[in-house]
Amino acid sequence: MASPGDVPPEILNRLRPICRQLPESYEEPAWIGVRWRIRQRTFAHVYIPDANRFEVYGPYVVAGHPPVVMTFRVDIDDLLGLISDGFPYFRADWGQNVAAAVLGEHTDWTELTELITDSYLGMAPKFLAARVVPPPSQK
Repeated sequence: MASPGDVPPEILNRLRPICRQLPESYEEPAWIGVRWRIRQRTFAHVYIPDANRFEVYGPYVVAGHPPVVMTFRVDIDDLLGLISDGFPYFRADWGQNVAAAVLGEHTDWTELTELITDSYLGMAPKFLAARVVPPPSQK
């Protein structure tokens, strides 16, 4: 099984400031990878899956290396639109409103910031969500 240290530091270094700026969010090791939570609810989770064990990740293996994946919550009305174009987004194989993104050099960090913020807003108590300053492109 992978451990939190298996997620490349350059990915964690990009995700940490995005997640830490959200009120009362915190980071913790997950059963695989790292997750960010508000209270006891996970709004973002990054990990390297076992693509041999879970076939949903198979198409994203490159040169024998499994992908770095982040799962997050998406409003159910927006989920199909997000995943309709395919890579780097797909529907997670659990939960009705959970999407996954394959992270790497191709990642649009502005878009990912918006998606993480929206995931947080959907999971956070209303009084904390009200304290969030939307990313610049959402103002």
